[in-house]
Amino acid sequence: MATTRDLYDILGLSKSATAAEIKSAYRKLALKFHPDVNKEANAHDKFKEINEAYEILSSPEKKQKYDQFGHAAFGGGTGFNPNPGASGNPFSSYYSNGGNINFEDLFGGQGGFSDPFDIFSAFFGGGAQTGRRQVKPHYSLKLEFMEAVNGTEKTIVHQGKHYTVKVPAGIDEGNRIRYDDFDVSFEIKSSPIFKREGSDVIVNYEVPFTQAILGGDIMVPTLTGDLKLRLRPGTQPESVVRLSGKGIKHLQGNQHGDLYIRYIIKFPTRLSGKQKDLLQKFEELS
Repeated sequence: MATTRDLYDILGLSKSATAAEIKSAYRKLALKFHPDVNKEANAHDKFKEINEAYEILSSPEKKQKYDQFGHAAFGGGTGFNPNPGASGNPFSSYYSNGGNINFEDLFGGQGGFSDPFDIFSAFFGGGAQTGRRQVKPHYSLKLEFMEAVNGTEKTIVHQGKHYTVKVPAGIDEGNRIRYDDFDVSFEIKSSPIFKREGSDVIVNYEVPFTQAILGGDIMVPTLTGDLKLRLRPGTQPESVVRLSGKGIKHLQGNQHGDLYIRYIIKFPTRLSGKQKDLLQKFEELS
């Protein structure tokens, strides 16, 4: 994460702010500090900071993670990219309902603007007109969870012709690949083991309460196979271990998200008389 300031403070909000209040605060600050409008020296940095804060707080999953873990939950970055079509992608451009700011959602109710340049031109004048996006045929492809993680190839038929869609590693629900003649979006099946939050992955790993007390070696699932970890003696319920760079590859660049192992301590629902006696003795000695 580029900024170390409190994200709520950046948007001038309290932690109890609603989704509507978060969106409203972002809209006002984005209009105020957009570099095309605000010529102050720090406007660009301020605008970037505002976008980073909104990119997390506007996502229920990321907001929950930030509220629980703070800045540490996101390691080296939020994933915000103001130029989603650069860096040599194998497709012309992409846009996301999660990874990048969706200006249509933000400003759609303000006169129907679907492009950030339209609203800034309407409010402030100027020549930053890009025109409306041309409506193109749209196809939706279903992917298995690991196909989205590792990338794959799919075939679609458009106007009687077969096209190979090269799906890049790290594609997410809501991302679109935009070709000259059509758009392709993706539906990604959930995993029984992994829970995805952007480029990060969460694994809930059950640990018997005796092993949580005594510690020892465990084998936890990762995206590339089981990994041996040392469980510390006295591990508490809901403890989290972060494996940096073991998450999903970012669409742009070679960086990866993080893998979070959350320990779920499994307690027995029934105890034998002998087990109760042993626990009683343990309590007396502690």
